[in-house]
Formats: sequence, structure tokens, C-alpha cells
Amino acid sequence: MIPFVKYAKYLLAVSTAVTIISFASLFVWGLKPSIDFTGGSLLEVSFSGAVPDNNTVATTMKSLGQENVLIQKTNDNKLIIRTAFLDENQHQTVLKGLRAKFETKDNKVNEDQFETIGAAVSSQLRQRSIIAVILVVFSIVAFVAYAFRGVSFPVASWKYGVTAIIAAMHDVVLVVGVFAFLGHFHNVEVDIGFVVALLTVMGYSVQDTIVVYDRIRENLLHRRSGNFSEMVDIGLIETLMRSINTTLITMIPLTALYLLGGSSIHNFALALLVGIASGAYSSIFVASPLLAYVDKYQNKKK
Repeated sequence: MIPFVKYAKYLLAVSTAVTIISFASLFVWGLKPSIDFTGGSLLEVSFSGAVPDNNTVATTMKSLGQENVLIQKTNDNKLIIRTAFLDENQHQTVLKGLRAKFETKDNKVNEDQFETIGAAVSSQLRQRSIIAVILVVFSIVAFVAYAFRGVSFPVASWKYGVTAIIAAMHDVVLVVGVFAFLGHFHNVEVDIGFVVALLTVMGYSVQDTIVVYDRIRENLLHRRSGNFSEMVDIGLIETLMRSINTTLITMIPLTALYLLGGSSIHNFALALLVGIASGAYSSIFVASPLLAYVDKYQNKKK
């Protein structure tokens, strides 16, 4: 039998270090919010020929009255231009100005996307995103506490929920840290899709953890002999291949989406890839060992 709990302190030390680094990335660099959270307008244009460099486009936008713009070049001959709020007249003026400057017989400028979000809407989206995360956390703790009410000894049922949330937050913080890094060095922005990905990661992580916890519960109900740490090790061994197989099967289509899905879902797929891989790790090496440490702490306190 693999003594997971015995060596858990080393794995938890690694997880703690990763969490600290992720928090440091978040506080030092922060996330780069998209138009969903800041408000403004987004114009996506494609070129049939060569794409002009960002500085030239920025100079052109400035001549059109748009001082503060963010310009991002994609891999498929496109530019994503973010500006302050543009009404329809300003939108058409900018589009005509870009075509007058860059369009030639061999290089057509096409508008692929234009969207505008007001400041009030973006503020509301931020508030609702925070509320959604908080509600999910409390709902998960309540559900797990209720589901495990039959095994409140030696560890109280609500503590199963708390340790599951700690493991899930480990995964969420890792995803946030990765995107803080990417935002600082590669201008990767976070949008509503990113919030959806975080909630999905939390749900997946907790679901994977509950599978392990459920097996521990069955062992506690049917194998009264042995200490709690042994029950945790047995539960982990019995569910290990299931967790690995489920994660691999989930990551195959996500990898396809990341590589082939296009720029619109590129970051969404990346967030899920990072979070689900971390979720498989945390359910085995974070959540369950934490549960064993809770039992050890209670015994020591007694």
C-alpha cells in the first residue's frame, strides 16, 4: 500500500510554494481585465495581406482622436483594438480611417467584430462574478457537509467540505497566477469566459475530491478497524486510476480546443487545462492528506 499520508507533508509543501508564487504573481502583476470588466469598445479587423505594426496603428488611431488604445496582434492576420467607449459615428470614423491608411488593392481591411460595453454593465459584471464565486464556495461546503453527515466521526462532516474547498481554491489560485504571469508578459486578458472557467475548475476539483472522500466514507462504514490515515490511504489507492483516467479523457478534447478552437476560446481552454490538471493533483495530494491532518490535529489536541 502506498503511504500517501506519510509523505503528504512534502507534497503539501510543494502545493504551498506554488500557491505562494501564484499569489505573488497576482499581487505584483495583477490580472489584465478585458473589456468585459473595464468597459469600452473592441474592434477586430483582419488584413488579406501584411498586418501593420502596432506603433503605426496606434499613431493612426491617435490621429483619429483615440489616445488610449490597446492593440494586440493575433496569429491569423488580425488586430484586436481596444479603445474607450465608441458610439456608432465614432466607430465608423475609426473604421474608415483604418481603411484609408492601410487598405490597398492587395491588402483589404475587413471588420470581423465590434462590440461595446458601458461602464455600468462592466461594473455589474464584476460584482456578479464575485457574488457567483462566493455563493459557489458556501454551496459546496453545505452540500458536502450534508452528503457526509453519516460519517461525522472521527472528522466532522462539515470539515470534509472545508478541506475540499481548500483544495479547490489551490487550483483556482494556480490558474489565476498563471494568467497574471501571461497577462504581464503576453498581454493575455481575462474576461467573463475566464470566470466561467474558474467556476468550472472549482466544480471539477470538488467533484474529483468527493469521489475520493466517498470511498473513504465507505471504508469508515465497513472497515471499523484501522486508523483514519489508513482509511485515507486505502481510499486514495482505490480511486487513483479513476482520477487519472478521468482527467486524461477530459484533457484530450480541451487540448484540441486549445490548439484548434480559435482565439475566442483559446484562453478559456487554457484555464480549464491548467485547472483540471491541478484539480486531479489536489484531490489526491492536497484534499485527502489535509483530511488526515485534521484527524491528527484533533487527536493531538485531545
